[in-house]
Amino acid sequence: MINAVLFDLDGTLADTAPDLGLALNRLLDEEGRSRQQYSNIRPVASHGTRGLIELGFGIGPQHPDFPRLRSRFLALYEQCYCEETRLFEGIDTLLQVINERGLAWGIITNKPARFTDLLVGALPLFPPPAVVVSGDTVGAAKPDPRPMYHAAELLGIAPENCLYVGDAERDIVAGRRVGMTTVLADYGYISASDNPHEWGADIRIANPLELIAHLPD
Repeated sequence: MINAVLFDLDGTLADTAPDLGLALNRLLDEEGRSRQQYSNIRPVASHGTRGLIELGFGIGPQHPDFPRLRSRFLALYEQCYCEETRLFEGIDTLLQVINERGLAWGIITNKPARFTDLLVGALPLFPPPAVVVSGDTVGAAKPDPRPMYHAAELLGIAPENCLYVGDAERDIVAGRRVGMTTVLADYGYISASDNPHEWGADIRIANPLELIAHLPD
């Protein structure tokens, strides 16, 4: 029996790619680099700062310039985190149905709490989430299972009675590791090089409202 529905944030609940891309392009402007097109930004948005800096600058965390660029990117993102970010179409109705059916709901994201808390406070989430676990809440991020266990514990609901919705492989891996029913949001930030059919999700949905058919009455 499903008693709770848990969501990833970026690319699942909210379309955050426009503002993440805005911050990246402002950073590229500052560094004298060419801007990235949105079509390049959207597929890597779920990979956060690391993926965006790799896209824009072609470097990873081991590069000596990475810490400086990461810090500046985060500062720029803090200035525009909810300028163009919106809930995906249908999320508001889905949350109402979840509430009407007596289910709890929450968020498990790899986004740092510094930004998760700002964004959750700015978005029209009704009812509000019963639990929010960020990438730094327990000192580990997905695909590590600890955020999943933590959210279930806070809800007082066994992981196997939770449904987890995400748009990245790490979401599905983390959910499966703790026995949650996993749902792949095909409408999210999935790139052409990803192989989502290999991730092992229990359910796949093309839009948020398709999840309603998989919820208990």
